[in-house]
Amino acid sequence: MNSELRGTPSKGPIKARLIKLLFHKQLTRGMTLIEFQSRCVRRTEVHELVTTDQLDARPGDRIDRVGFIGFVEVLEAGVLEAGDAFYIDGRCIGHVLGFDECHFPNHYNILIGTDRSLSGNDIEGCVLGNDVEFKELI
Repeated sequence: MNSELRGTPSKGPIKARLIKLLFHKQLTRGMTLIEFQSRCVRRTEVHELVTTDQLDARPGDRIDRVGFIGFVEVLEAGVLEAGDAFYIDGRCIGHVLGFDECHFPNHYNILIGTDRSLSGNDIEGCVLGNDVEFKELI
């Protein structure tokens, strides 16, 4: 990283809105973290939010223990990266672990690392229309 940028963001936050809630979990889902640690997203794209407690997973690893939060519509284009903090309605829920592309080009599964797998009904105050934000950790 350029020393002049240290301590300042290298990108803007990505804002989105929760447009579909999901309430289920799986123990043998079989998602795969893709090798790429970043994905560009465009305004109006829809992507799925999936949590996992498999925090030590690396690209190529199988992700089985998952909880489904729902789908978001991207409000501002940007770059999502592994390590970005993930917020719902201003509360940090976890960090981007990586991406699964089993449904691409329809949508990406954005895998969020959390202490335990969470679905939409496990997150207090998680309702349709919630603001969602991804922010770079600096």
